[in-house]
Amino acid sequence: MAQEEFKHVVRINNTDIKGEKHLSIGLKRIKGVGINLANAVCLISGIEKSKKIGYLTIEEIRKLEEVIRNPHQFNIPNWMLNRRRDYEDNVDKHLLMSDLDFTKDNDIKRMRMIKSFKGIRHGLGLPLRGQRTKSNFRRNKGKVTGVKRKGKGKK
Repeated sequence: MAQEEFKHVVRINNTDIKGEKHLSIGLKRIKGVGINLANAVCLISGIEKSKKIGYLTIEEIRKLEEVIRNPHQFNIPNWMLNRRRDYEDNVDKHLLMSDLDFTKDNDIKRMRMIKSFKGIRHGLGLPLRGQRTKSNFRRNKGKVTGVKRKGKGKK
């Protein structure tokens, strides 16, 4: 492959990815795509996952974007999707980038509104899943002062 074909930055699904990264590792930079989904996308699109992203052609990039946007059409299993049995319409989805952030924020707001345990813990800034808080999560508890000592030299 000629050196002029190499692109140092490639844009896939509105995310800039460095051209020297391998395809399976570079796809992880897209918010909502993990290593399992990245490997499945490489397998389905027929592109070798160890290929450098900078050497991808425009057609290969379009194929990758299409598979990432619509994984159910390409028979990617439901357990790889990040939004199974959605709360609103009970359909399996795969969300990316800002849609993922928006949906997560709405879920937290809903939990806070119905005053579930997780919603209350979110509101208080405490851990949600039963972790102990005596020694961990100190940064969420506010300003904490240690033991105060008497000043030196004062009598």
